[in-house]
Amino acid sequence: MAIWQAILLGLVQGLTEFLPVSSSGHLVLLQRVFRVEEPGLLLDTLFHLGSLVAVLYVFWSDVWAMLKKPFSKPVYFLVLATIPAVVAALLLGDFFDYAYGGALLGFGFLMTSAVLFLSGRMQGHGKAPSYKSSLVMGLFQALAILPGLSRSGSTISGGLFMGLDREEAARFSFLMSIPAILGSLVFQTLDLSKAVTAPALPFWPVFLGALAAALSSLFAIRLLLRILRKANLRGFALYTLALGILVLIDQFATHFFF
Repeated sequence: MAIWQAILLGLVQGLTEFLPVSSSGHLVLLQRVFRVEEPGLLLDTLFHLGSLVAVLYVFWSDVWAMLKKPFSKPVYFLVLATIPAVVAALLLGDFFDYAYGGALLGFGFLMTSAVLFLSGRMQGHGKAPSYKSSLVMGLFQALAILPGLSRSGSTISGGLFMGLDREEAARFSFLMSIPAILGSLVFQTLDLSKAVTAPALPFWPVFLGALAAALSSLFAIRLLLRILRKANLRGFALYTLALGILVLIDQFATHFFF
């Protein structure tokens, strides 16, 4: 993988991690386009570390408040929201590894589009996060391990379905990304420790790609919060609808990349 490819992948991953269009889906797609041979799920996780730095920077006050009071309701909500993804990763790990090969990518993008269209009808009722809303958002996050199905789009939509306002749903969704990224890194590290030969990833491309992901993630977080104050997510729904259709056409007809 060339350095310019890694930087491009990092930029795209960071932008799409928090914009509701699926970072994992775009990363899988670009790896197909550029014929990058590094293991997709591992590379995706390493680039996500850049996104983790960005979300910690933006929401440090929230994170610090939870660290000071580890037995408070916000911490319980976050733990509850994380459990479904952990269970899904443990039970369906082989399936998700298969999905990262790109076979289900087009369908994943179409699922994102459908979720965003449905949530566009929801205005929220100003409800605060609760155990119920946290669990629902966690279930949406578990489904979004599938590449093409946006984690941020799914979890924000789950919050809207449960009556949270847009900004509150987005804030909790961003906080949910912290244990999700850390957990994904742990699972990948365990998998590598069991491998007979661990895949060798070039240091500078991965480092610069992660740095690009951090900077673009910071921009994407700010942008999405601004969008949610003024509009809904239907523009992203149209984008993922078009992308899903194009991917399916290539998968079943043209075969340029799949």
